[in-house]
Amino acid sequence: MHLLVIIRFIAILTIFLGISMGLPLGVSLVFRDGSSIAILTSSLVTTLIGLIIFLLIKKQDRVSLSHRDAVAIVSLGWMTSGLLGTLPYLFSGSIPDFTNACFESISGFTTTGASIITDVEGLPQSILLWRSLTQWLGGMGIIVLSIAILPYLGVGGMQLYRAEIPSPVVDKLKPRISETAKTLWKVYVLITFMEIILLYAGGMPFFDSVCHSFCTMPTGGFSTKNASIAHFNNQYFDFVFIIFVLLAGINFSLHYRLIKGNLSVFGKDSECRVFLILTGIFILVITFDIYGSIYSSLTTSFRYAAFQVSSIITTTGFVTADYDKWPALSQLILLICMFIGAMAGSTGGGIKIMRIMLLIRHTYHEIFRVIHPRAVTSVKLGGNPVPANVLSSIWGFFILYIGLFILATLIMAAMGLDTVSAIASVAASIGNIGPGLGVVGPVKNYLAIPVAGKWTLMLCMLIGRLEIYTVIVLFMPEYWRK
Repeated sequence: MHLLVIIRFIAILTIFLGISMGLPLGVSLVFRDGSSIAILTSSLVTTLIGLIIFLLIKKQDRVSLSHRDAVAIVSLGWMTSGLLGTLPYLFSGSIPDFTNACFESISGFTTTGASIITDVEGLPQSILLWRSLTQWLGGMGIIVLSIAILPYLGVGGMQLYRAEIPSPVVDKLKPRISETAKTLWKVYVLITFMEIILLYAGGMPFFDSVCHSFCTMPTGGFSTKNASIAHFNNQYFDFVFIIFVLLAGINFSLHYRLIKGNLSVFGKDSECRVFLILTGIFILVITFDIYGSIYSSLTTSFRYAAFQVSSIITTTGFVTADYDKWPALSQLILLICMFIGAMAGSTGGGIKIMRIMLLIRHTYHEIFRVIHPRAVTSVKLGGNPVPANVLSSIWGFFILYIGLFILATLIMAAMGLDTVSAIASVAASIGNIGPGLGVVGPVKNYLAIPVAGKWTLMLCMLIGRLEIYTVIVLFMPEYWRK
């Protein structure tokens, strides 16, 4: 392992994180919300920590990162961001408890959206923006941003990109990996800007438009309002959010191809078709399930079903209704959505549509081979054979995902949570969704979770955001052996 290169890279990430605190500092000065000194102190402390480490470590000759190096940088980078991201909360007094501040920070950077704050609207504007900014930075990935703007580091970027991008198959859009990262960030910024304009044009205050857009594209779900999007009770806003959370749940390489003129790219991509069709089916089933029992109007039922399904399956976590009071069938469908997640290559969490498609096709392939043992066949995606190592990786991921979910659920149940709350809290954390069911339902939060439970869920958030393998290997003795 290139230990000095790893530490130097983390130092640069730390400097960038400190500089990024300048945006909420500016907001604090404009609104005079009383948090200017706290934000400035947080920025200086973070920047100085990174700068001192950066200057103490001599720049290495150009090296090619090994996979172990990339895993360490990504995992430690996210952990460092989560820890230093607590400073604005602690110094401002918004969240004086370290565990709670760490929970809010890690939930932000992992784009989970689970919160311990009971009165969001009582926070200073600068802290509200910081919450949103942590999600926006975490969405496309601080690591990918670093690859895009810091090519002078002299380290190979592809391994880092593979370790960070939440996808079973990395889609390289440009010959140079730094150009691919820049392209993804340009698309990310463009769509975020479009949403800000549409929300503001519809009458949402500019500050709220920015904060909510910062939390839509990373499929984060933090809101500036206690009741989330339900606060606005506006059909136009609901429609805008539905469109943009679905866009955020689609592979960003498809957005790039659409912008380049391939207008039929969504329809031609098999994963995108399955994602949209599945979402539509879930919306229709829930619409008719809650029609009559919860809402008297079919259009109202469709409106709330469409929003909740789109928000949960993309792992965004915005809410406009208390689905904890919906019929069991609707709740189960939303729970299933938490596991399914969005498309590979999107900012969403969960198992991902592509993995589920390949698991089903591989299962069918094995059944087919039992019937036709001499047939020569292969599992295909988009007309192309899927390599055996990719299938093995997906099965390993699936087993680890379910295994860790069961283990964490047992831990939460042992701490006194009821069955529904234990299952939902872990599913919502490892899937990076945020709101769950029971004591962590859409109109509640995670404040009542025991301290040990919060640290368990924080680990689940990191594991889910970094696609399990990147975190799990750190606990393997083989990883640390030469």
